[in-house]
Amino acid sequence: MKSVGGSLLCLVSILLVAAFPVQATAPDQVKISGGIVQGTGPQKSGVRIFKGIPFAEPPLGDLRWKPPKPVQRWNGVRPAVQFGPRCMQPPIFSDMVFRSNGMSEDCLYLNVWTPSQKANQRLPVLVYFYGGGFVAGDGSEPRYDGESMATKGIVTITTNYRLGVFGFLAHPELTQESLQHASGNYGLLDQVAALHWVQQNISAFGGDPSRITIAGESAGSISVSTLMASPLSKSLLAGAIGESGSIIAGLRAVPQKNAEEDGLKFANSINAASLAQLRAKTTAELFDATSKLGVGRFPLTFDGYLLPEPPLSIYMDGAQARVPLLVGWNSEEANWRAVLGPVEPTPANYQEVIRKLYPEHAETVLKLYPAATAEDVLQAATDLAGDRFLGFSTWKWFDLHRRTSGQSVYRYFYSRPRPALSSELSTGTTAGPEAKPARARGAVHSAEIEYALGNLSTNKVYAWTADDYKLSKLMQEYFANFVKRGDPNGPGLPQWPAVKSGAPVQVMRLDVESRAEEEKFAARYQFLDQLLMRTVK
Repeated sequence: MKSVGGSLLCLVSILLVAAFPVQATAPDQVKISGGIVQGTGPQKSGVRIFKGIPFAEPPLGDLRWKPPKPVQRWNGVRPAVQFGPRCMQPPIFSDMVFRSNGMSEDCLYLNVWTPSQKANQRLPVLVYFYGGGFVAGDGSEPRYDGESMATKGIVTITTNYRLGVFGFLAHPELTQESLQHASGNYGLLDQVAALHWVQQNISAFGGDPSRITIAGESAGSISVSTLMASPLSKSLLAGAIGESGSIIAGLRAVPQKNAEEDGLKFANSINAASLAQLRAKTTAELFDATSKLGVGRFPLTFDGYLLPEPPLSIYMDGAQARVPLLVGWNSEEANWRAVLGPVEPTPANYQEVIRKLYPEHAETVLKLYPAATAEDVLQAATDLAGDRFLGFSTWKWFDLHRRTSGQSVYRYFYSRPRPALSSELSTGTTAGPEAKPARARGAVHSAEIEYALGNLSTNKVYAWTADDYKLSKLMQEYFANFVKRGDPNGPGLPQWPAVKSGAPVQVMRLDVESRAEEEKFAARYQFLDQLLMRTVK
């Protein structure tokens, strides 16, 4: 394990660039480490909004592929009324709608929604990280809007982080030039820097720097599990929320050497024989070279700095942040075709596919995911696809944390399918014409976000019903209570039992009629766990 003590200086310096923040005189102006920012002023909800606040220097020129640097102070009052540019990304996901000011490598900005009208009110803080496979996403997306959560008495933040080749390229020369002898993971280091900025500055917005809960979905959830494991960030956290995914068995981190080899191959493919030649490439040249590579091309790494050990080892040793965790996944994280491909969903075809996927364990898999009819095949293949994608990954995080942290863990299973399409289909996506979503068997990946954050009305694609708003109200109350107290329970809510080490596992099924249930599919995850552990021994 490499020492991280001296390495922290680069990020901790963000905390030392200015005196402790105090609120300026005007109600919509706040003095922070970089200077004075002026937001939009109180909305009808009473919430004040500050958009596009820089938390680090633009990672341009020689700062490309380096840890984020402290933002330089500005003179006068900086407007904070427009979302900053989103980080470089191809139009992969058609459900992403952006309100950001274009797209640029200059993208390290965050946004604050606060119900407080004065500094030092000591309100709980929520920092939410977007999903998108570490290749897409933005803090401006309406589904992550923080105003609704802020009305619950929570200072809410969304933050950008570098993506794709700009955020995760590892390379031997980058490792050599690094004071930490590490490369890659720049997008995650952006998240760490944002958390340090929040700790230093959030009291000026009425937040309590000792009560920071982090949350995220998909890549955002994987980020949360990583930040809990990292010595650079784990001490900053009071709680964590993970929605569908973890670094332990999802988009798993790879050894530094492997990532460097991938980086060299990429550099060679674009005729960049040196780091200098890589940095000389224009944004457009790099973007064009990587825009068709897809998710996972530049992996997360355990680099001896951000992650001193493989994340699985960190959690097994109980070396992660020992904080309350609210975590879960959805009933249709992936479609049945992710298992069956183009073949018809018949029992015979299903059995043949399983025997090819699991030649040594086919009978066990067919027992755990049984299918006697075509309808059974659809459900069994959906369940297996979801578990293989992110369900098991999230279960493993849940299981390790409840065994090694000594903290309460609250697990959910989200099962509400989206309603019928609205006649007002979204036209704001940057991914081209909005594709009409197919009717799902269950709750698809990412379906819970608008419900949990109180943002159903921002999504015009679906015809939300009274039942949807009922569920959203419940979920938002659970999430808000957890941010405030590390416990989702509250008056008038169905009781959500905590799971602790050695205790029976109960899961909160989140649907129109939500209820706590005994865990039903432990055998599935225990089997997948056995397969995982064989690969790491």
